[in-house]
Amino acid sequence: MTYFFKASVGRKVLVGLSGLFLFSFILVHLAVNSFLLAGPEAYNKAANFMATDPLVQIIEPLLAIGFLLHIIYSVWLTYLNQKTRPQKYLKVDQSKSATWSSRNMFVLGGLILIFLVIHISNFWFKMTFGEIGYVEYNGETMKDAYTMVTASFSIWWYVLIYFVAFILLGFHLSHGFQSAFQTIGVSNRIWKKRWTVLGNILSVIIAAGFSVITLYFFIKDLIS
Repeated sequence: MTYFFKASVGRKVLVGLSGLFLFSFILVHLAVNSFLLAGPEAYNKAANFMATDPLVQIIEPLLAIGFLLHIIYSVWLTYLNQKTRPQKYLKVDQSKSATWSSRNMFVLGGLILIFLVIHISNFWFKMTFGEIGYVEYNGETMKDAYTMVTASFSIWWYVLIYFVAFILLGFHLSHGFQSAFQTIGVSNRIWKKRWTVLGNILSVIIAAGFSVITLYFFIKDLIS
């Protein structure tokens, strides 16, 4: 097993599996964020559940490990591919045989990583270690995550960063989804098309969903 994950194929499988795990988390994250549209109480209760539920507390470190494995092995595989590529080779126009996102996965991943650092520092870190207000619902006291999140979405440059990041994330996921299934061997000529269509649909839902939520509160603040 150790030798498998040291081999090139094993590394690719690990990247694929960790990618699918992160894809699932992003869908859950979007579902939780959608509670923002339902109002302060709904979102604060959802955020409080995510912050206190024992199962989520177990998954959280696994999520961090998943991110690290996906990043480290993706960088390592890219480095090995560049290292083993001949110095002189015939350049072929891949625009007709490969999508733009598939040709730029490493760049997209790097930009998303930068965004992730910004996102963690402005939301997760503040929620976990920062001093934010509290609210009470039916005798239960919890952090006012709603006010913290929506206040950030009133800053135009912050919203712009998020909007661009969501578009880049959509492109990254659209190729990564079907590529992951192909890597782990759950794909063929027919299923590759199906995974591609499903991946594109889910990626659009994710990118559009996060963007709509962000823009909704930005526009709401402008007209209020």
